[in-house]
Amino acid sequence: MESKKELRTRCWIDIDGKKFFGPGRAQLLLMIEKNGSLSKAAKEMGMSYRKAWAMVEDMNQRGQKPYVELHKGGTKGGGAELTETGKKVLSTFQKMNDNINETLEQHKDEILGLI
Repeated sequence: MESKKELRTRCWIDIDGKKFFGPGRAQLLLMIEKNGSLSKAAKEMGMSYRKAWAMVEDMNQRGQKPYVELHKGGTKGGGAELTETGKKVLSTFQKMNDNINETLEQHKDEILGLI
């Protein structure tokens, strides 16, 4: 029987040995940008608002500059938007992952053929 082999990788950024940014947070930023709302982004990801809010707070506090600007509710309700820093981090992380995946694809057949 033929075995199913996969070559996979995930990339995270640690600060002082603690996870700071990775695929989950990148996805959260993408959903915030798409929805203009932290609660809608969390809901679309199947995540609690509290967890999403904690992730945003962590990024805003430990990053060099805030990634997300939250707007409190009012007559039109609240909202959220990425800062320029948040947009740059998301874009750069996505490009980096695309490059990593291209490299994996180039070597996949060779390495999996040896296993």
